[in-house]
Amino acid sequence: MQDTILKIENVSKFYPGVTALNDVSFEIKKGEIRALVGENGAGKSTMIKCIMGVEKPDKGRVLMNYDGEWIVNSNAVEAQKHGVFANYQHVNIAPDLTIAENYFLGNQPKNKFGIVDWKKMAKDSQKIIDNFRMNVDPLEKIRELPVAMQAMVTISKIDVNEDIRVVIFDEPTALLENEKVEVLFNFIADLKRRGVSIIYITHRLEEIMQICDSVTILKDGTYVDTLPIEKVSKDFLIQQMVGRPATDIYNIEHFEPGEELLRVENFTDSKHFKNINFALHRGEILGFAGLVGAGRSEIMRALTAVEKRLEGDVYLKGEKADIKNPSDALHKGIGFLTEDRRADGCALKLDIKTNINMSSYDSISKYGFINLKKESKRAEEYSKNVNVKTPSISQLVGNLSGGNQQKVVIAKLLCCNPEILIFDEPTVGIDVGAKQEIFKLIEGLTAQGKGIILISSYLPEVMGLSDRLIVMAQGKITAEYNKEELKTLREADVLRMASIED
Repeated sequence: MQDTILKIENVSKFYPGVTALNDVSFEIKKGEIRALVGENGAGKSTMIKCIMGVEKPDKGRVLMNYDGEWIVNSNAVEAQKHGVFANYQHVNIAPDLTIAENYFLGNQPKNKFGIVDWKKMAKDSQKIIDNFRMNVDPLEKIRELPVAMQAMVTISKIDVNEDIRVVIFDEPTALLENEKVEVLFNFIADLKRRGVSIIYITHRLEEIMQICDSVTILKDGTYVDTLPIEKVSKDFLIQQMVGRPATDIYNIEHFEPGEELLRVENFTDSKHFKNINFALHRGEILGFAGLVGAGRSEIMRALTAVEKRLEGDVYLKGEKADIKNPSDALHKGIGFLTEDRRADGCALKLDIKTNINMSSYDSISKYGFINLKKESKRAEEYSKNVNVKTPSISQLVGNLSGGNQQKVVIAKLLCCNPEILIFDEPTVGIDVGAKQEIFKLIEGLTAQGKGIILISSYLPEVMGLSDRLIVMAQGKITAEYNKEELKTLREADVLRMASIED
């Protein structure tokens, strides 16, 4: 009989205007892999914070069985001291430190003189890197790594700790390619063998069916049920989470492409991509697929002048365009939704109204004064258009769920009325209901004649939504598939073209 390691007892948590958790109770056994599912806003993130001691429940308590004694972790430091660790959805590491320094932050190995043993730290870090099949240097700074590799570092960092009892994984595979997902699942299986309990949060329901022992369902901050995994299906979970049956979420209407909106010729930089050529047409969804490090995001960042390119030209409706900075790109009709919405897309400490108007205040200002009536009207209109779930546009964006934060960033772009929209990983950390809403939004934008560039690490998504698909490997385009070819294209074919080496 397995021992219970965590007891969630009648936990409630309230924020201004929002009930995040309402009288939630469940238990987790030692060595159990428990999925925690629900739509964005169901209360999953708040539950994690309560378990980690980051937030204190307004009612109820979270109890941990620590060597036979029931304790309450009052803060995150205390939780980690007792072997509870969280791998958060948003990368949580020190970007200006090296991988090795991040691994042993606060716990550096020292020699007999009490001085940090940098050589041993690098050597021990290399072992972890090799174990997780990461082709990186332990002395490389986090900031220099792709976002996906940063995520892999945070996952592997857990294994540095000797006393691990509970690990929470929040959307760990959102930015990982198939090979790294396999590495993660092997790590989770190893933790289970060691008696470690896992709380696993993901919107990729097939992963839950593959690795979890049981599943707890939350809806609108309330507890729905806990069931063994063999008694549920993907369709059942969707029905329980969103209150409606599962449908083909990629089944959007496609339109006949019109005039050329964008052409990129001979794009090259010093490190990430070489000799890139492609075009985008009105009403078209152009997908980009590839493994981490293929150069997809870097091309778009160069296109919008977030980063520099060495060579190449951009043509908008046939005319050569000189794009000097991201603001210039937006004024020329190119909106860019970055893959890291929290770092680059929105201001978490500002309200929805300010975020939505942020990139286009000049259009509602005169002589340096903002028309406050127009500011509120536009924020109400665009938040409604993308269905941001909030009691008020005065709500801080940092208090919204991940899906609603993403919608705010999209609303901010739409407020500028661009003709070209680049969506880089638009559904990372977003539940199936919010995904459908964003896909329908994309459908509506193409119906208006806008051109969409879609980057996604999730092959079913990019293959299911695109009118045309470009595959990249090691900074080069290795394949391109048209609408007819996409109908019979297999994921294995795309992965093969995404894995081609020089």
